[in-house]
Amino acid sequence: MIQALAHYAVSGLIGFLALLTLLPFSRLPHGAVRVADFPRIQVFCLALILILAAPIALDGRSLTVALSSLLMIIGIQAAYILRFTPLWVKQSLRATVEQSKAIDRRVSILAVNIKKSNRHYSRLISLVEEINPDILILIEVDAAWLAGVSNLRVRYQTHFDHPLDNGYGMSVWSKLVLFETELRELLVTDVPSLRTGVMLRSGERVRLYVVHPEPPIPTQGTEGRDGEIGLVGIEVQEDPLPAIVTGDLNDVAWSSTTRRFQRLSSLLDPRVGRGFYNTFDARNPIIRWPLDHLFHDAKFRLIEMRRLPHIGSDHFPIYFNLAMTGVPMAEEVPPDASEEDIAEIEELVEAEEKQTRDPIGANWEDET
Repeated sequence: MIQALAHYAVSGLIGFLALLTLLPFSRLPHGAVRVADFPRIQVFCLALILILAAPIALDGRSLTVALSSLLMIIGIQAAYILRFTPLWVKQSLRATVEQSKAIDRRVSILAVNIKKSNRHYSRLISLVEEINPDILILIEVDAAWLAGVSNLRVRYQTHFDHPLDNGYGMSVWSKLVLFETELRELLVTDVPSLRTGVMLRSGERVRLYVVHPEPPIPTQGTEGRDGEIGLVGIEVQEDPLPAIVTGDLNDVAWSSTTRRFQRLSSLLDPRVGRGFYNTFDARNPIIRWPLDHLFHDAKFRLIEMRRLPHIGSDHFPIYFNLAMTGVPMAEEVPPDASEEDIAEIEELVEAEEKQTRDPIGANWEDET
């Protein structure tokens, strides 16, 4: 009886892992498919464990099929996540000592999804005072959060605040001069993104995009999220200024959506060749993924990238320090976008524009 139960349990789990592995190959923009992009690390680790467990629970042809399936799962998952380990070539080049010392050409960014219902204001205040970034980005802010961290405002000469009660509010505070700042709702009403110019201390101008599209959920389509990420990628490619895109993309670094964004924008991911830097879920050490991102033009060099301590949110803050060089260089660059990439974004945008709905998760924080 126990052997039979073990047989069914192991076989069922292998089948489930195989489903999670194969689903993302579909281009279908639906949460039931796209959420399978997320747990690649977890699926990879479980498959390794099952390699050891399968010979105990299975035998004969069942064991052969199980081991073959597990090797397929491990191989596919490794092909995606290996890029985000030191075993892979890096996309972003490390800044030289001379480039790092050129303070007037540097920009440091602290991006924090604070989680609206989290009220540990003092933790964020202490972190910002310690890190002292040039640009502070706060995501999910409401009026209470702006009041709770108001003491930090004196550190920054420029403030852009757009508090919302639906979990999509954002603030951008900067020590550097911002220009041509505009808040947009690219696809979904009440889901804002920010586009602004940033003047470095050297006088050089760059572009900053701050995004926080909707999360994928198994019961709804992802046209809004996927379309918004794609539109930003196209806009970056057409922007004459070197660009930085950052924020909580509600997508993992290795997904088809994010990789398409890189093809569209030609921006580099400093995680590639360095590590996962998983930022969500900060409360759960097992279920963690890289959801908070920064992508940058190849004219920048990476000085520092750090995941910072827990501040009470479900996201870890993440810090980036970049040096502008004016010379595009990279060890690995994203491939060029195809006509199919452009067509897919056009279809996603067209499908989303036909919908009338509230943002996904607009009431989640009210229920917390």
